[in-house]
Amino acid sequence: MIELLAPAGDLEKLKIALLYGADAVFIGGQNFSLRARASNFTLEDILEATTFAHERGKKVYVTTNIIPHNEDMHDLIEYLKALEERSVDAIISASPYIIDMALKHTKLEVHLSTQQSASNAETVNFWYEHGIKRIVLARELDKHQIKKLKSQTKADIEVFIHGGMCMSYSGRCSLSNNMTDRDANRGGCAHSCRWSYELIQDDNEMKHDAFSMSSKDLEALEQIPFLIDAQVSSLKIEGRMKSLHYIATVVSTYRKLIDTYLKEGMIEDFKPYLTELEKAENRLASHGYLEGLPGVEQQLYQMRSEKPTQLFIGLVKAYDPNTGLTTIEQRNYFELGDEVEMMLPDGSIKPFKVDYMTNLDGDLTPIARHPKELLIIKVPFEVEPYAMMRKRS
Repeated sequence: MIELLAPAGDLEKLKIALLYGADAVFIGGQNFSLRARASNFTLEDILEATTFAHERGKKVYVTTNIIPHNEDMHDLIEYLKALEERSVDAIISASPYIIDMALKHTKLEVHLSTQQSASNAETVNFWYEHGIKRIVLARELDKHQIKKLKSQTKADIEVFIHGGMCMSYSGRCSLSNNMTDRDANRGGCAHSCRWSYELIQDDNEMKHDAFSMSSKDLEALEQIPFLIDAQVSSLKIEGRMKSLHYIATVVSTYRKLIDTYLKEGMIEDFKPYLTELEKAENRLASHGYLEGLPGVEQQLYQMRSEKPTQLFIGLVKAYDPNTGLTTIEQRNYFELGDEVEMMLPDGSIKPFKVDYMTNLDGDLTPIARHPKELLIIKVPFEVEPYAMMRKRS
């Protein structure tokens, strides 16, 4: 069975990802992770995460995927044993030393990080014979190369299908480190490729328009059927620093597409899925390398594309089935009388009109303008905690 793997930057995002359809999540601990600025999990958080996931028959993977320097190796074995004690389902690693220590001192399942740039069957089989169960492939392979590679190995194969793309080979960039002293390979990427640059020679500006070196984000909806048929084991969404709404929308959309394809053997129209993804995206997207070597149209040389949608306006905290009164946490501005929709964890989307709204004291409230304010609205159908209210686009 194909696995849908989602990111989680904290416990709330983890719960959202699993409730909205992910089969597994990957998280970063406070050590050895490549997302130092994400809300990384303490060991206590990791225990709560694995308990929540395993109660629902789902999995938690922990990233230990930095390229470590000497000073980064303190307490490695103790940390790996602590992950094992908390029933982590696997770790994701790039360093041969971290991998060997995990295999030698624990029974943890190990997945090879994309940072190792595995791009051929010989490399995949080397690591598989070394004891690695799953290989996260380099992002520089097209779908036909992935299919051929999978036919030549017994290893489980994981492929990125959605999220930010690095303009350097498999994410091994040194721009951030050189320009800001933030090492991308040890968790500190400053996204220097997305900055605006000018080309200057001998104090003369050679190019008049500012440019960046950034790629479009990855979006592989139309490639999912091919990857499933190629017997890829896991489809991976990137984005541990993304919002609750982004995670819920992206996970739910891919979940529905995967389930439809597995049930019906085809996808008649990708447009509804693309439309749904656009409600969460704030950067232009493309298929990356999956359809072959990317061209200019996959890059963002002369534009920044970040455009927050602000469609996400409320998170359901509680619901009274007797009255329909629903407690929501406000996330963006909306008003009494607005036409909105509720996205539910089961993937359904139901429209309604906000015709009743008060604060917790019962005072009528015509406008929701205060971030994170708790409000009471009336919803004409059953909802549950973690459902998301959105403006209708």
